[in-house]
Amino acid sequence: MRFELKAMTPAGRVESLALDAADEAAARAHVAGRGYVVLRVQAQARFALLRARRERFPVVQFSQELIALLEGGLPLVEAVETLAEKHEAASAKSVLARLVEVLRQGRPLSAALEQFPAVFPALYVATVRASERTSSLAQALGRYVAYDNRMEAVKRRVVNASLYPMLLIGVGGLVTLFLMLYVVPRFAHIYEDRSADLPLLSQMLLGWGKLVDGHAGLLAAAFGVLAAAAAFALRSPALRAAALDSLWRIAALRERMKLYQLTRFYRTVGMLLGGGLPLVTSLEMCAGLLHPIVRMPLAAAIRGVAEGKALSECMHAQGLTTPVASRMLAVGERGGNMGEMMERIAAFHEEEMGRRVESFTRLFEPLLMTAIGLVIGTIVVLMYMPIFELAGNLQ
Repeated sequence: MRFELKAMTPAGRVESLALDAADEAAARAHVAGRGYVVLRVQAQARFALLRARRERFPVVQFSQELIALLEGGLPLVEAVETLAEKHEAASAKSVLARLVEVLRQGRPLSAALEQFPAVFPALYVATVRASERTSSLAQALGRYVAYDNRMEAVKRRVVNASLYPMLLIGVGGLVTLFLMLYVVPRFAHIYEDRSADLPLLSQMLLGWGKLVDGHAGLLAAAFGVLAAAAAFALRSPALRAAALDSLWRIAALRERMKLYQLTRFYRTVGMLLGGGLPLVTSLEMCAGLLHPIVRMPLAAAIRGVAEGKALSECMHAQGLTTPVASRMLAVGERGGNMGEMMERIAAFHEEEMGRRVESFTRLFEPLLMTAIGLVIGTIVVLMYMPIFELAGNLQ
């Protein structure tokens, strides 16, 4: 859900902010964590939320264009000002104009980005802040763009693998509904006089047809209520979180979901370490990427690292590594290239997950087609059973 907030900055200015959060408490906590004092919180209307999503600031495009201008020799303030003049969207123009205003006050880019917590993720701000210590902004932005592209590639891979099964389910469901709501009621009229002579399953199917024919309005209303409830469930963060928690309780899925989250965690920590952030800071910033079930062991691992223990030892003790990750972390500690090693761990497991998704898809698709064919075929056979019996009697 999207919220509009009025908050006082650490410098004493009152600003308007907009961000997505699960509820009002989460929105307050997110802004307060940046040192702001929240004055007012208001949930955006539904149409305002849809409009905000359409006008979402293109962070990756902004980063790519800024890299090109910086590498072309433009100073930072002039580069951002140029991008502000280039953009046509009013929302993007206002964000960039505010960035220019803060930069002209002599403040760093990270401080300007912090003015828009709903636009620039905390990881993005941290990457820029780390680059300000070494004057390597273009390289840091390039690392973030590469990181974002890799994460999007993983998401696309999973989504693309699920498109065909979802299409099969949708088409099969529509055909089944057509048969059950249109064809079966008409067959029920044809066989009404001799329904007692039909097999039990055929009688049950034709009984359903009579029910649909006699209470069409009531059933339509019931389907409408179910559709509205499903839409509400999909839009409700609390219900989505509850559904996700239920998936985590399934042992067969828990390990797969944990591996996916740890892979994203390793990728993000590696990106931050490559940008120059300390290890403990990077681990703490990336803890929010993990489900609470995984986040609690990570907190214990971070405490161990802060006490001077080896990261590989702490992560392994909390069950946050695979055999491959554990050994590669130890190699990274000995070689002093922990950031690079974490990105290699992420790349290894991304390929492994990709192979698993492809294998599951190849197995699931024929099983799904068989199940859909059996359902539709059973309905058709039960409808035509009396005709088959009549043909047998004539012979």
